[in-house]
Amino acid sequence: MTGGSILGNRVLRKEDPKFLTSGGKYVDDLNDEPLLQGALHVTYVRSSVAHGRILSIDTSDAESMPGVVAVFTAASLELQPVPAGMPAAFGVIVARTLLASDKVRYVGEPIAAVVTETREQGVDAAEAVIADYDVLEAFVDVEAAMMSSTLVYEGAGSNVVFDTTVLGIPENTGEAFFKDCDVVVTGRFMNQRVAPCPLEVRGAAAAWGPDGRLNQWLSTQHAQGAVDPLAAANGVDKSLIRVRTPDVGGGFGAKIGAYGEELLLGVIAKKTGRPVKWRETRSESMVALGHGRAQLQYVTIGGTKAGKVTHYQLHAIQDCGGFADMGTILAPFMTRPMSSGVYAIPNIECRTTSVITNTTPTVAYRGAGRPEATAAIERAMDLFALELGMDAAEVRRKNLIKKFMEGHTTVSGSTYDVGDYETALDKALAAADYASLRTEQAKRRASGDVKQIGIGVSVYVEITGGVGNGESAKVEVTEDGRAKVYTGTSPHGQGHDTAWSMLVQEQTGIPMDRIELIWGDTDLVPVGTGTMGSRSLQQGGNAVFQVAGTLTEKAKAVAARLLEANEADVVLDKGRGVFHVAGTPAMSKSWADLAAAEKGNGGLMHDEVIGVPGATFPFGAHVAVVEVDTETGRVKHLRQVACDDAGKVLNPMLLDGQIHGGVAQGVAQALLEEVLYDADGNPTTSNLADYGFISAAELPSVEVVHMETPTPVNAIGAKGIGESGTIGSTPAIQSAVVDAVSHLGVRHIEMPCTAERVWQAINAAK
Repeated sequence: MTGGSILGNRVLRKEDPKFLTSGGKYVDDLNDEPLLQGALHVTYVRSSVAHGRILSIDTSDAESMPGVVAVFTAASLELQPVPAGMPAAFGVIVARTLLASDKVRYVGEPIAAVVTETREQGVDAAEAVIADYDVLEAFVDVEAAMMSSTLVYEGAGSNVVFDTTVLGIPENTGEAFFKDCDVVVTGRFMNQRVAPCPLEVRGAAAAWGPDGRLNQWLSTQHAQGAVDPLAAANGVDKSLIRVRTPDVGGGFGAKIGAYGEELLLGVIAKKTGRPVKWRETRSESMVALGHGRAQLQYVTIGGTKAGKVTHYQLHAIQDCGGFADMGTILAPFMTRPMSSGVYAIPNIECRTTSVITNTTPTVAYRGAGRPEATAAIERAMDLFALELGMDAAEVRRKNLIKKFMEGHTTVSGSTYDVGDYETALDKALAAADYASLRTEQAKRRASGDVKQIGIGVSVYVEITGGVGNGESAKVEVTEDGRAKVYTGTSPHGQGHDTAWSMLVQEQTGIPMDRIELIWGDTDLVPVGTGTMGSRSLQQGGNAVFQVAGTLTEKAKAVAARLLEANEADVVLDKGRGVFHVAGTPAMSKSWADLAAAEKGNGGLMHDEVIGVPGATFPFGAHVAVVEVDTETGRVKHLRQVACDDAGKVLNPMLLDGQIHGGVAQGVAQALLEEVLYDADGNPTTSNLADYGFISAAELPSVEVVHMETPTPVNAIGAKGIGESGTIGSTPAIQSAVVDAVSHLGVRHIEMPCTAERVWQAINAAK
């Protein structure tokens, strides 16, 4: 280990033996939970219509079927409309009941809950519930929804539920903005709708305990965040809610909030007098778990013939789907602030508009608004370079913000912490051997080879740790010398157990295998902001690190008392895990000794919420290489070079894992994934047979290039890494596909760059 410290070393994950042998314990594995014995099963009946007034819901046939305990509708549960938060803050009313009552607004919206003795009985009974609708015009196209006088929510007054003009941000000025530019290029890009597809679909269970409290188990990224919505849904004080999170099999942002299907379980459990469980199917997950991206972008970029960009204009139209959920605020509050990207563009206009449609509501999805911002500016830079006939990498280099280590405020209003974008670009280009790739490309073009290669470059910056301004942590040492670490973050694959244990070992000397991580139980960890926005290490890990350090200082005071010495003379020998007076190591006290001594004083522990002054801004550069068959349009992904600077690296193995996963998700969007609807709003990609889900077979090995630029924002110098790979990879891949056929006259191909789309673009250019 470097310098005797465990930090910065490739430490194997503590979590893996369990997941690779006995397996995790997920919501569906809670069969031995005492409070859930005799649980009923809930199956939701979902709308088969994208937009329509509900005329009637006939539950009589279902109620008479075997095993059916009850069938509930919004009327029988006396549900009241729940308003969406963000539009209401600006006077726009968007409200719905947790089971649809007056209208249905997307295929998959729950309209009734069937409660049965077994899960299989619920599936059969749900099919017997008959809903009659007055079918209305359905909006799949976001621009059609903007212009229509038919409203999805009459109370909103418009299908546009948010626009940055209400924040005092003026409308884009149009062509006049570019009057002094030598070169102006425009583009219309669709950052397409995608489905999160966690391997573990949503599931939940609820039981009222003998103490009158609701116990709810959720597959969630933020247990503490579910307490208030559950309390409201059940009409009780939040002190009567306990949320517990078992192992979570993937979230990707879609499991941050509590959905209606989960919020209703306590109500149903109280009505039936028995605990209840619910688990969606994969097909349900594809239409009812929140979707991501779904942003239409109008982009104009202008500058000089020498390649200097002077003006950039973006209008991002965000598809909210069938409710004003998290998707409403992604464009204005995540895409807009990052619209400048890594470039020193002196003149930027960015307007965003959020629109309701008759599709699955959009929520936060890995990157949440930042990938959209990067995709827009990077695609614009490619078009600008093509127009000038210049190398895309060199045009980027000409416009990068120069290295800064004490903050930089962009024209779009974001203050980045530290940045060295040119070095990241140079490292990625060198690792890829960019010059040789261009030489190979030139040879294939000259020979007229059917298979052409494309080289795509992206340079990005993103915002992480922007959610919450700190995190709770508690470290407790038990009488056997072990440590218990309580965290307000929530792991679902990132390696928190390993990372937090490394941080505590670094401060205390207690070995990692004697450290236990506790999370996702609101009785044990009542304060926490969860895992989202790549905040975990820089806020949750930072809190654990500092709390463990404070506990060590407390322990020195206890050791001084036991050793009858001055506290200033007591030192911690981390290698042995003991405290002794400097110069006399033979007389020492272990952590177990100290914990035993403090038993009567409340134990040896420290509990604190540690704040941070702001967000961090990871950055990097990606180079993608693809091969395109010009006769069929088929794309083969050959190489992906990723330089992702996440500040000080705690564990390179965890870092690489996050980059690999992020790249896989980003490549999948560029080449495969797209949620599609027909003209009536019926989903046509509602299973993994129809939806392009990536596998290892479609991916090359990711070539990770390490770079560390520590941030001053937190004590460990770390920035987020969970989403960076997704943000950098997608535009690089799209750029590479277009680059492969640009000599044939192709200027743009929409994502996903499927064989059909590539083939059509080639033939259209001819």
